[in-house]
Formats: sequence, structure tokens, C-alpha cells
Amino acid sequence: MKAFTCLGLLLAYVAITSAQSQEWGQCGGIGWTGPTTCVAGTTCVASNPYYSQCLPGSSTGGGGTTTSVGSGSLPTSTSTAFSNTVAKAAGKLYFGTATDNSELTNTAYTAILDNNAYFGQLSPANSMKWDATEPEQGVFTFTGGDQIVALAKSNGQLMRGHNCVWYNQLPSWVSNGGFTEAELTTIIQNHCGTLVGHYKGEMYSWDVINEPFNDDGTWRSDVFYNTLGTSFVQIALEAASQADPSAKLYINDYNIEYAGPKATAMMNLVSSLKASGVPINGVGLQCHFIVGEVPTDLQTIMEQFTALDVEVAVTELDIRMTLPATDALLEQQKTDYQTVISACNAVEGCVGVTIWDFTDEYSWVPSTFSGQGDACPWDSNLVKKPAYDGIIIGFS
Repeated sequence: MKAFTCLGLLLAYVAITSAQSQEWGQCGGIGWTGPTTCVAGTTCVASNPYYSQCLPGSSTGGGGTTTSVGSGSLPTSTSTAFSNTVAKAAGKLYFGTATDNSELTNTAYTAILDNNAYFGQLSPANSMKWDATEPEQGVFTFTGGDQIVALAKSNGQLMRGHNCVWYNQLPSWVSNGGFTEAELTTIIQNHCGTLVGHYKGEMYSWDVINEPFNDDGTWRSDVFYNTLGTSFVQIALEAASQADPSAKLYINDYNIEYAGPKATAMMNLVSSLKASGVPINGVGLQCHFIVGEVPTDLQTIMEQFTALDVEVAVTELDIRMTLPATDALLEQQKTDYQTVISACNAVEGCVGVTIWDFTDEYSWVPSTFSGQGDACPWDSNLVKKPAYDGIIIGFS
């Protein structure tokens, strides 16, 4: 009887633990139907109404501190290597960063940004989007974009154009124009052709189409799709190609970094464009990740895209955490950055990695995801974090 009792207790224990979320796993949020408790040593912490995560030692600090990064009490990078130098030594074209015009008055920031041993490529975060470049129909302004292109040129850095056609940050004259198919076709051709043509010969690549799909793989409902169906993609790509035949033309999206309906939809789109002779050279994987949740099949997805005869790039990498930062979170973030970089490093057709700004000071995350942040490899005081070491190891 005692043996049966022990067996019963063991089975009960297994049942309980298997019904708990593992470290870094999801444990709650609106619509969540999985486990709502965490394995021993971790605590379920709400990031926002839609997402809670099992974090190590969150209730006690996990033996580490819970002060903000950069306070001097959390670990920092130990590497003396330079990220772009290491990336190029690994056979990649660049390691780059996004930046924005308002940041360029910060001389401590630009001292790092201008160092092409750190960054061999720049992306304009906002100054080439539709609302910034054509705020009124037919009235173009390139002041912001020109500033960043001139900066990259003076630093010997490649440029990535971002972007031509996106559902967001549109001026109202586009989103509420009520255009016919013929009118919107001409508008796309004029916008993409003028924008890309203005920077002819100065861009390595362009995100011509940005975020065309919903997460379930269906097409996003916006003025372009609602008016033109899927043909807006071909219209924009052909206009961009005619304006600058030497630039690599990309479609860029998030949540296509793992197997699922969205990645499948993107692969089907690329295959269809290729079969139709439409110019398409690359797919951008944005890679906005959460600490502990980097897809395990990222390298496989990259290989599947490159098998379609396009290159891939990691275009907007950051890995956010639930604040405050702890030693454990920073260590996992280091591992996660290493995982992403290693995936690109292992795929010949992955040409480079761009982080979505290099410092937490200018990260988009805190204003978008309440209670989350510290997503970048440099902290808000411009001190390199352990994540930077993960980048260097990933390329090595």
C-alpha cells in the first residue's frame, strides 16, 4: 500500500507541475487559456492586461537587485569587441541601428552612433515615412531623411530606407481620400517613385512594403488593400524598382520569425511575386521580442525565406523585459540576443542585423508596452549591457 501511496503522490506532483508555466512562459492575460501558476522559483508578473509572464525570483528579486539598469548595481558588458567589426568578420554586410533626427543633438549619443566599428548601417526611424515625406498630396519634403543620409555617408555607413507603403503614420489625405483604384495607383506610384528616386544610389535597401499582414495571415485592412486588393504590393515594388534599380527591395513585418500563418502568408506572397516577375529582393524580420521568448525556429524560418531566392535581414531587433530589470532578466536577455545573432550568422542569406535604436533612452518600447522596457543593448546612460556581449558571442 505504501508503494501505491508514493506512486500516487508522485503522479499528483507531476500533474501539478505540468500544469504550471515554465520560467519565462506566459501565465495569464486576457484570452489566455493556459496555466496561470508558475514553477517554483518564479512568479507570475503582469506586463499588461493581455500578457503575464513567469519571471525568476520576481517577488524577491531572485537574489539580485531590482534597481534600474545603469544604476551601477546591475551587470554590464565586459566585451571590448566592436559589433559591426565582428559582424563583417563573420561575413555579414553590417550590424546597424535605427536612429531619429531628434536624437542627433545628443553628442554623447552621436559619439557612439557615428562610430562605424559599432554600426555599419543606419535606418531612419520616422523621417522617411509617408507623413514625414509627403504631408500634402504632391508636396514632398526630405529634410529629415537627408540629414540621416548625410550622416551615414560621412560615417561610411550603409543606409536602409524605411518605408514606402505602410498602413500607419499616413497623412489624412491618404487614409481618408476615398480614391478610386486608378487614383490610388497613381498616388502610390508617385510617392514610392519620388521617395526612392530622391535617394537613388544612396540606399542599400528599402522597406517598400511594411507590415501587410495580420497575425492570422490575412491581409491587413487599410486604404491600400481595401481599394486595390493585393495589387498594391506589386504597384509599389515596381515603382521603387524603376526609381532605383540598384536598391534591394524588401517587404518587412513582425511575427514572421516563427512557423505560423503569418510566416506562411509572407512566404506565399514572395513566391507569387517571384513567379510573376515582380521585383522583390528581401524579407525583413523585425524581431521585436520578449525576454525568454525568442523563437526556437528562427534559423529555420530564415532558411525557408532564403530558399525562395531572396535575402533576409533582422531589421528592428529589440528584446524587452518586464521592469524593473534584474540580474536574471539581463542574463536571459544576453542569451536571447546571442540566439538571434547566431541564427542570422548561421544563414548565408541573412545579410545583417539592425537594432531598433541602440539605447534604452530612445526605445519605443516603454511608451507602447506599459511596464516593459530595457530592450536595447545600451542602457539609458549609454552603458553597454550584457546583451551587447550576447551580440558579440553570436557573431563569433
